[in-house]
Amino acid sequence: MTPSVEREHGAPVAALAAALLFNLGQGVLRPSMPLYLQRAFAANYRMVTLIPVVFGAGKWVANMPTGYLLNRFGCRLMIAGLALIAVIDVLSIVTSRFGVFLGLRALGGVGWAMFATVATTATVGLPTSRRRGRAVSLLLMCETSGLLFGSAVGGWLNQGVGIGSPFVFEAACMVVAAIAVARWASLPSDATPPRQRTPDRGVLGRVLRTPGVMLMGVTNALLTAIQTGTLVFLFPLYLLARRGFGPEAVGAVVSLGVLGRLVALWLGGTVSDRWGRMHVVIPGLVSYAVSLTATSRLSQPFLLALCSFAIGATAGFVAPVPAAVTGDQVEHPQQGVAIGWLRTMSDSGQIIGPLVMGALADAIDLSAPFLFGAVLLVATAWSCRYRANAIAAAAGGRDA
Repeated sequence: MTPSVEREHGAPVAALAAALLFNLGQGVLRPSMPLYLQRAFAANYRMVTLIPVVFGAGKWVANMPTGYLLNRFGCRLMIAGLALIAVIDVLSIVTSRFGVFLGLRALGGVGWAMFATVATTATVGLPTSRRRGRAVSLLLMCETSGLLFGSAVGGWLNQGVGIGSPFVFEAACMVVAAIAVARWASLPSDATPPRQRTPDRGVLGRVLRTPGVMLMGVTNALLTAIQTGTLVFLFPLYLLARRGFGPEAVGAVVSLGVLGRLVALWLGGTVSDRWGRMHVVIPGLVSYAVSLTATSRLSQPFLLALCSFAIGATAGFVAPVPAAVTGDQVEHPQQGVAIGWLRTMSDSGQIIGPLVMGALADAIDLSAPFLFGAVLLVATAWSCRYRANAIAAAAGGRDA
């Protein structure tokens, strides 16, 4: 596929390959991080939980600046983000001070934001909306597959090679990804996103006034908050404490959710391209709410396994839509800022979600986060239905 055809009909292959490698490295590191902290710093639980907090804060801070700088520096920001993470991984295994290690992980979040914001913007930056949903689906599938495979081998690397080996492996993945992106960026100008200078003043305000952009940011934040606050942290505990599942059964049920997400990601993006974004997001959000409600009420292992698959599938079905709608609505020179804001909202959900859902579980019951998330999903689906005509009209005007 030639570069010009690639840009017209699908996501940049280099961005997809880099996303796979990027998340492969992240997946290898995730299960190994607590073990490394315990051995290297004799870390307690509070020290362990500080790592995702500072990492998320680094992403949150860097998303918007990356969006503003994208039109000026282009794919060099993505390469710089990958190189930054590689350097941080090497420095992380040579420092003996936890405070320095914590600061390095925060900088890793900055590198993540630099990569992910540019990669997502390159993916949605297609001339028309007819393949944008599919392109976003491919990017998310690469991310999910990388995390899945990386998590499977991370523990083996830690035990079989050494506690620092996951950091070295992630650094190697970042270097290879940076080389792939650099080669893509060196192609003729029609192969890479054009770098246009856009006045910074007022860009974010114009983006947020575009029909659907604010709503899609809220939707993205909600999806992330439910994923991190309910499914990642509380769902395994719910299965263990309330339903009597053993660790192996918990792992099997949770993995079905990941499988469901992978299956539905491609379907959601493709259907949204053919039938319209709102025809995907509205029933998808409602189905997601139904799956969460059912999970909080069922006790049979088989039915809970089906619900876990359904939760992953409905979440994956909806996941490509916010970025695709943002790409539909926003003019190309403003897409970097729009995607930066969308990812900032997503990272806000990642920070706030566990705090809110954990407080609900402590104050009321372990099932409360599931029901609360379902209510929010239905309310968001109603808002999408209310704004559907305005969003479709704006997107139609752009494609015309």
